[in-house]
Amino acid sequence: MSRFEGKVAVLTGAASGIGRATSQRFAAEGATVIGVDVNTDGLAETAALVDAAGGSFEGRGADITDRSACFDLIDGVITDHGGIDVLANIAGVTRIQHFTDATEHEIELMMAVNAKGPMFLCQAAIPHLIDRVGNIVNVASNAGLMGAAYTVAYCASKGAIVQLTRALAIEYEKTPLRVNAVAPGGVKTPMTEQIPMPADIDFDLLAGVMSKRGRARPEDIAGVIAFIASDDASRMNGSIVSVDDGLVAG
Repeated sequence: MSRFEGKVAVLTGAASGIGRATSQRFAAEGATVIGVDVNTDGLAETAALVDAAGGSFEGRGADITDRSACFDLIDGVITDHGGIDVLANIAGVTRIQHFTDATEHEIELMMAVNAKGPMFLCQAAIPHLIDRVGNIVNVASNAGLMGAAYTVAYCASKGAIVQLTRALAIEYEKTPLRVNAVAPGGVKTPMTEQIPMPADIDFDLLAGVMSKRGRARPEDIAGVIAFIASDDASRMNGSIVSVDDGLVAG
């Protein structure tokens, strides 16, 4: 397929996990991928994988929690490539902890990376996306649609992404811009593999957010993001697409 031939896609979190898999998917379908992350070593690894497959990938180190850095990033892409067709806000961080143990820094980090960063990037990119009849795909989570023990701050940050998506879709419904989100369940990524858990965790409280089908692969989510961002989903706007093996349905 070449659904993104001639298109420029800015993807955050591109150094690993869903961001890396989505970078590979978009590049395989013809996009020029601008991969963004604070982990520049990881970006180099993603670039090598994409290059080996014959795709186009540029890694750009940036801290999306800094509003000026987000605007500088988008300005640089416009200068170098003339426009943006897709913004995919994929970067995220999480913690598993008792809510009362969460530090101010941990709460601020989750809100900054998971919610404020996407807001800043949307602010910077929207005028350019409208010019190119482009679209935004945000990565929310089942945690933004249902309560989950031990991830209260994460749930709050992903709930913000759900409402960011819906509100932007309404505000810009008289323009060509589309804004949608994908809401994965558990995904096996380097981030989720390395999360420490409290020693006294009560797994009964987690039963409702653990799929009986196991965790998804990053590639599973990347395929859905690519569909939503493509012209195949041209009538989708303001949608929150659950990719969670039925967790939210139950």
